[in-house]
Amino acid sequence: MPAAELTLREGRIIDSIDGWLMLGSPSEALMEFGRLSPVGASHPRSLDARWRIAAAMRDWDSALEAAVQLQQVAPDDPAGWIHRSYAIRRHKLGGLHKAWDALLPAASRFPKVSVIPYNLACYAAQLGQPIDAWDWLHRAIEAAEDIRLIKNQALNDPDLKPIWDRVKGL
Repeated sequence: MPAAELTLREGRIIDSIDGWLMLGSPSEALMEFGRLSPVGASHPRSLDARWRIAAAMRDWDSALEAAVQLQQVAPDDPAGWIHRSYAIRRHKLGGLHKAWDALLPAASRFPKVSVIPYNLACYAAQLGQPIDAWDWLHRAIEAAEDIRLIKNQALNDPDLKPIWDRVKGL
């Protein structure tokens, strides 16, 4: 069942949240989020905003909660899957293995979304699996259809440091 449309007022609140986050003020963004109706707060766009607020505040409990809700209300949106694994990695009860397990099913579900194999490459590299990391990075390149973009991103990502020498050769 598709989510109800946001009202004009709620759309403007989300725009305001985006503005506060761009200004580096997640506490102001959180106050704006509080102005949403319960229905508006459960909209996928609102849940994505709530996740971004929590992530900016490094509140991984709230980030995980928002990501799980987003995944439930919009299972065909890769953002819920991506946000959930990102929060799990940083959550006190999470970690790399759990983040990997949370994101892996999304790779086959969303084969054209490059951030999924990219994040799996990061997880694999940090788990001491450089061959898997390299394979996942290649999948990210295929999905993005832009080798330079992924190469530049990878060479600036400390998670992928274990495979930087190979990435330089791309």
